[in-house]
This record gives sequence, structure tokens and C-alpha cells, in this order.
Amino acid sequence: MSRRAGRAARSWQNRGVEGIRFDENGLVPCVVQDARTGEVLTLAYMNREALERTRATGETWFWSRTRRELWHKGGTSGNVQSVEELRWDCDGDTVLALVEPAGPACHTGERTCFHNGAVEPPVPAEALAILERTIEQRRVERPDGSYTAELLGDPVRIGDKLREEADEAARAAAEESDERLTEEAADVLYHLAVLLASRGLRLADVFAELNERRRGARRPGPAT
Repeated sequence: MSRRAGRAARSWQNRGVEGIRFDENGLVPCVVQDARTGEVLTLAYMNREALERTRATGETWFWSRTRRELWHKGGTSGNVQSVEELRWDCDGDTVLALVEPAGPACHTGERTCFHNGAVEPPVPAEALAILERTIEQRRVERPDGSYTAELLGDPVRIGDKLREEADEAARAAAEESDERLTEEAADVLYHLAVLLASRGLRLADVFAELNERRRGARRPGPAT
């Protein structure tokens, strides 16, 4: 979890949940969404104890309507879901959990329970998350011959490459070829993601900063 996400998690854990309305069975549906991509991972149910355990541990807990018992997502498989934010809708009868999943959400091994009818390639936000996961894998494994692994070990080189690719993108903007501009922009995004990863940061931290600017919590900048 990023440093900024960690602060957000502590904030929601300390916030009251008096606005949540449980149904006649003492349950409330919980939509689980990937905080990085926005992809809906699953729909499960919480009772009050599951909600309190989720708040206490920072990981999702649910109530199984078939087994009639509490269950900790990933408690057996290891595919836990670290909660970055917990919200509920305007009526208080549905909870939204924004999570960072450690693995697939579905018991079938698919990343989401809503994989039926899924199409490829992934939507843009998913593509960015896949890129970050790949970079993180290279950082941990450091495979021989990996360009990404080499860059991660040389922050100065990453900066030089980012400047180079940004210049190429600027040059491409003066041309009529949308294809070349798209290619150069992809190079910029890739090298920016590598630079952030080398500092323990993620694109989500950049998006959070943009949101802060949108809300006026930061000094005016290009995003405003």
C-alpha cells in the first residue's frame, strides 16, 4: 500500500459507520472495487461484525449467507484485499470497499467474479495497473536482461530517459501522425511509472494529487 493510501486507510478506520443501514437479516451488500483500476471485483455481504472486523484489520471480512459464518477474504488462499477506503451510498444501504487485492478475487482464479462476458484488451485503467504490477515484479525478481530491472537500479538513467521520451512526444505533437504520438506517449507513461516505482510511489499517488488540486486543497496548478 502506498504512503498516501495508508493515510487514507487510517482515516476511514477512525470514521463512524452510523449511517449504514442493515436489512432485516442484519446484512448490507458490499461492492468490492479495485482502488487502482476501478474494476468491480465482487459483490458480498457484511453483517455488523464483519464490518467491524474489516475496520479493525484493514482487510475485507464478509458474512457467508450459505455457510452462515464470517469469512476473511484470502484467509485461506492468501488473496487478501487491503482496504484503502470504505464508503456507503446516499441511502446507506450499500457499502463500497475500495481495495488493493493481493491476488484474484474469484474462487475460479479470475481477477474478478464478473469475468463472464469480459473482453480484451483491458480497459485503460486496468492496463495501467497491469503495467505497475509488471514493473513491481521486475523490481522484486530482477531478471537478467530486463530493461525495466536495469532502469530501476539507476535513478539518474530513468530521469534521462523520461526527458528523452517527453522530448520525443513533444516532437511527435508537431507531426500529423497520431500513431507516432500515441507510441511516444506510451513511452512517457512507461518511464514515468518506472521512475515512481523506483521511489516507492505509484500512479495512484499522482492521481490523488490531481484530485487534491481539483478540490482546491493544493495551490493552483496545471490540473486546475
